[in-house]
Amino acid sequence: MLRNFLALRQISQRTTNVAPVRQFKNKVPEKQKLFQEDDSIPVHLKGGVGDALLYRATMLFSVAGTLYALYQLGMASFPKKQN
Repeated sequence: MLRNFLALRQISQRTTNVAPVRQFKNKVPEKQKLFQEDDSIPVHLKGGVGDALLYRATMLFSVAGTLYALYQLGMASFPKKQN
C-alpha cells in the first residue's frame, strides 16, 4: 500500500514538472515610453493600426446597435393594425 502511494506521488510530481518554462521579453518599458509621449494622438489610438480598427469597429457597432434599438422601439410603439 505504501509502495503504491509513493509510486503515485512520484508519477504526479513528474507530470507537473514537465512543462517547459518560457522566457518572455519584458515589453513594459517600451510601451510606457510609447504611451507617455506627448504627440497629440489620443491614448486609445497610440497602439497603431490594430487599435484604430478596433476603435472604428466599436463605434460602428455602437451606432448600429443604437439605431436598431431605436427602430425596434418605434416598431413596438406603433403596432400594425389587425384586419
